[in-house]
Amino acid sequence: MELPTLGDQQIEEEEPRPDIPAELNLLPLRDAVVFPMLIAPLAVGREHSIQLVDDSILGNKRIIGVVAQRDPSTEKPSFEEVYEYGCAVIIRTMVKMADGVRLIVQGLSRFRVVEPIQEDPYLRARIEQLAEPPQPEGEEAIEIEALRRGVATLFERAVSLSPQLPDELRSLTQSVAEPNVLADLVAAHMPLSVVDKQKILETVQLGPRLRALMAILGREVRVLELSSKVQSEVTTELSKSQREYYLREQLRAIQRELGEGDDQQMEIEELEAKIREAGMSEEAEKECRRELDRLRRMSAGSPEYSVARTYIDWMVALPWSVSTEDNLDLHRVKRVLDRDHHGLEKIKERIIEFLAVRRVKGGPVRQPILAFVGPPGTGKTSLGRSIAEALGRKFVRISLGGMRDEAEIRGHRRTYIGALPGQIMQGLRRAGSNNPVFMLDEIDKLGSDFRGDPSSAMLEVLDPEQNNAFRDHYFDVNFDLSRVFFITTANLLETIPPPLRDRMEMIELSGYTDEEKVAIARKHLVPKQLAEHGLATAKLKFHQSALRHIIANYTREAGVRNLERRIAAVCRKAARRIAEGNEEPLTVTSANLSEFLGPPVFLREAVMERKMEPGVAVGLAWTPAGGDILFIESTKMPGGKNLVLTGQLGEVMRESAQAALSFLRTNAEAYGIPPDFFEKNDIHVHVPAGATPKDGPSAGVAILASLAGLLSGRSFRSRLALTGEITLRGQVLPVGGIKEKVLAAYRAGVRTVLLPERNEKDILEDIPPEIREEMTIHYVSRAEEVLRLALEDAPSRNERHQKSKRVARRPVVKS
Repeated sequence: MELPTLGDQQIEEEEPRPDIPAELNLLPLRDAVVFPMLIAPLAVGREHSIQLVDDSILGNKRIIGVVAQRDPSTEKPSFEEVYEYGCAVIIRTMVKMADGVRLIVQGLSRFRVVEPIQEDPYLRARIEQLAEPPQPEGEEAIEIEALRRGVATLFERAVSLSPQLPDELRSLTQSVAEPNVLADLVAAHMPLSVVDKQKILETVQLGPRLRALMAILGREVRVLELSSKVQSEVTTELSKSQREYYLREQLRAIQRELGEGDDQQMEIEELEAKIREAGMSEEAEKECRRELDRLRRMSAGSPEYSVARTYIDWMVALPWSVSTEDNLDLHRVKRVLDRDHHGLEKIKERIIEFLAVRRVKGGPVRQPILAFVGPPGTGKTSLGRSIAEALGRKFVRISLGGMRDEAEIRGHRRTYIGALPGQIMQGLRRAGSNNPVFMLDEIDKLGSDFRGDPSSAMLEVLDPEQNNAFRDHYFDVNFDLSRVFFITTANLLETIPPPLRDRMEMIELSGYTDEEKVAIARKHLVPKQLAEHGLATAKLKFHQSALRHIIANYTREAGVRNLERRIAAVCRKAARRIAEGNEEPLTVTSANLSEFLGPPVFLREAVMERKMEPGVAVGLAWTPAGGDILFIESTKMPGGKNLVLTGQLGEVMRESAQAALSFLRTNAEAYGIPPDFFEKNDIHVHVPAGATPKDGPSAGVAILASLAGLLSGRSFRSRLALTGEITLRGQVLPVGGIKEKVLAAYRAGVRTVLLPERNEKDILEDIPPEIREEMTIHYVSRAEEVLRLALEDAPSRNERHQKSKRVARRPVVKS
């Protein structure tokens, strides 16, 4: 219970001081401490406390002890639940009420509980009375007086600062001369906690009591001064707000009298409510409110009005504090990724690892910048959608192909007519979340011109050290992009600027094997096309042999885009049959596939179409569309040791041809080349499909094999292809794109491949075991090994003689 005190109520010496017995009934108080020499009202409502008062009055023992409870919520406290020190009081007045008893008591003396006597029905104990210390003398008296004045000063300061204490209490320190009485009076009147008041009650010695009280008063004064300062600032702010409100009301009244501004005012109030609810950063809200204040002063017909209004609409529409919660169930994420995509184990493993770190750390994790690099049709974009679904995030996609204006990334400045934010901020608004999966498609096709360099603008977007304060030119405030999961896609790695490439984690998507294509077609492509053409599985079925036949004879690609087109073509034919009235179920097999798709596009294996004469070699190339085989032809003619290169070759391939020729000239004797051959002949190296530009560091050994076969008269081995770079000393260097090249060779019917020795790890890591078992792969490190394995043995003199005799004996046919 809260214990009020009755002002300046010092005991008058009108009656003798009553004797305090050695045993007292103890009345527990919930939230109060009574001090000696003071009169205080008490409200008694508990049953055992009322019985204590009745027994004390009936026995003509009006003196009881009051002690404070340690826990105010305890209904019937024991001796352990009350303080050991209390105050003996005499009951001056008692009035019985309907809800209990009202007492007025007067404090007599401090006491300490010596021995408990009883706990039921109320507390009774043997006590030790604590007498007040005598008045100090000499130096001690001076110190006590200094402490008394300090307490008086702090108390007056507290009274002046506290709205709860009446100003009349300031005179209390002047009317009371005794330091001990002053200390008890101040402690009783200050709104202190029970613990602080109990501490003053228990301190009997005068010096320590005054010091403890000064420490408590000093703390309270500091709190009151801070509260007063805060209250003053709040009052000032309220006064400013009230003044603005009054002026706005006047402005509204003027506008109503003029018959204008009602709709505009409603619009501004609506915008103000949206700003409050948007959860913006402090900087953004300040800028937004500045624009809103400009709107209030503008006429709705002003051209600037729509500009400011559009800006505020964009600001409140951004997801400043809206985010989705990541799904950290690793098994579910793996199921979603496996359901949507066949293979791609490295990428799936990378996503699972990211979520595992998020789950173990239990907080925000730096978002990775993944870059999917691979041929078209390998599922780069659809993989981004699956990642978003697996994580439980929103998905946003923008295409960067052909983008040349830097403002498409960073936005236009508002000074321009028709200014808009950049595609990054527009994508976030569409997503409605500040942590979506954001796919930047075709990042390798970014351009640049006089309007700026978008690839340089992307540096700030994709740099984890900078994008937490991305600043769009339109908004001109910082926005945190660090929670966005950026994914980029590209067909070529070389066209991405090195600084931008350095900020991304490259993950290569190679072409699919035939088995993987069959699985993708069966699980994804066929059901999708059947649904899009309105065909149930009962009406049209694809036999697995038909899918293999389409892959082998109608499509030769790294991805599955053309495969899907062929399946769609079959579905269209089937839909036409059904539309014409033929409702019979249809099964597509390899036997009847030509009825739907016509004759096969690839009738024979590509390497079998070429006659392997001396001077012809089969190389392996990597293109943006995947791997491919590359035929290299060489021929000789009388001339003056010139080297002619045709077929739209780039500088790298030209240098490879020069290096291969120099190696052969250096080792002419070892390969049986006449010493004067290079003096009397020109050499022409041609790569067919001359309309297609070709370049890269992987054709060196193929050109070497072509030239060596031409000069030595040895043919290139059938169903063999090779790749690698050559040095002047005959060393074979490793190259990239091994998986794409090997798969292209496999699709073309090649079963023997020569690769650089240092590329063996790529075969073991990337090529499926079933393809490795069907193919023979030789790893070479020297040019001598390449020529020994790639070229057939030179015919003996006897074989050449027999061949010339057969040619001579051929009959002449006359017309």
